[in-house]
Amino acid sequence: MASINCPPNASPRDDAMQLHRAFKGFGCDNSAVIYILAHRNYAQRALIQHEYQTIYHEDIMKRLASELSGDFEKSVLLWMQNPAERDATLIRDSLTNAAFNPKPANEVICSRTASMIQSIKQYYHSKFGTTLENDIGHYTSGDHQKILLSLVTTLRYEGPEFDRMAADEDAKALYKAGERKIGTDENTFIRIFSGRSSAHLAYVSFAYANMYGTPLKKVIKKETSGNFMQCLSIILQCAVNPAAYFAKELHKSMKGMGTNDTALIRLIVSRAEIDLHYIKAEYLKKYKKPVQDAVHSETSGNYKKFLLALLG
Repeated sequence: MASINCPPNASPRDDAMQLHRAFKGFGCDNSAVIYILAHRNYAQRALIQHEYQTIYHEDIMKRLASELSGDFEKSVLLWMQNPAERDATLIRDSLTNAAFNPKPANEVICSRTASMIQSIKQYYHSKFGTTLENDIGHYTSGDHQKILLSLVTTLRYEGPEFDRMAADEDAKALYKAGERKIGTDENTFIRIFSGRSSAHLAYVSFAYANMYGTPLKKVIKKETSGNFMQCLSIILQCAVNPAAYFAKELHKSMKGMGTNDTALIRLIVSRAEIDLHYIKAEYLKKYKKPVQDAVHSETSGNYKKFLLALLG
C-alpha cells in the first residue's frame, strides 16, 4: 500500500503552471514544489511533465535540476522518473560507480517481480545503450553474477498459488546442497532462489525450518558469502516479509554516526508508491518509534520536508 496522499482530480495543467510560477523570480518556491510533486502519483507526474513541456517548451526535469540542490534535488529528480527507469538508473549507478557499491543493484534486482524486471531491462537498454545482462556480466563475477543473470532472464510466476509438495522438495534439495554436504552446491541455491515465486520461497523457508530445525536465513549466512549471500538473503527476506526487510534497511540508513542519504532516498522514493505504508508499520513494530521521527532528526530543510511528505 502506497504512503502518499494524491488528490484524484488534480489538474496537470494547473500543476504545471503553479510549478512554473514557483520557478520564477529570485530563488525557488520550494514549498510549492513539495506540495505538488510529493502528492502526485507517477501517472499524474508524467502528465505534469507533458503539460509543462507543451506550455513552456522546456523539460521540467532540467528546470528542477537547475532550481534545486543537494539531497533535495536528488530525491525530487529520482521521484519524477518512471519507476522502471528509476530502477534502471539505480542499477546502472550501482554497477558502474568508481567505488563499486553493488548493494543498490542487488536490492533492486532481488526485490522486484519478473514483470518489473522486464520493464527495467527495456528502459536500461534505451537509456544506456547496452543491456542489463551485458553490464551484469561486465561488472560482477562468480556466483554473484550467476544469481543476478538468472534473476533478470527467468520468467518467474508471480501469483499466490504454489505447490506444497514441490516446495517441500526444494527445501530438501537446499538441505542436500548446503548443510548436509561438505562445501556448498551454489547452483542449487541459484536455481531455486531465482526460479521460484515469492509465495513458493516463503513456504520453502517455513518447510526448511520445520524439517531441519534451522532457519533458512541462517543457512544462507553459513553456507554462502559476500554479494552472493546478500542476494540470497534479500530474495528470501522479500519473499517472507518485504516490509520488514525495507524497514530494517531504513533503520540501517539512519543508524550510527551520520546518515546514508543515498540509501535513505532510494528506499523512501522507490517504495512510496508500492508498500511504504506497511514498511512504516513494520518500522514502528520493530523499533518502537515512527520512521518519521527518525527522518525528522536525521535530515534537514526542504530535503526533510520532501521525504516526510512522501512518508505521509
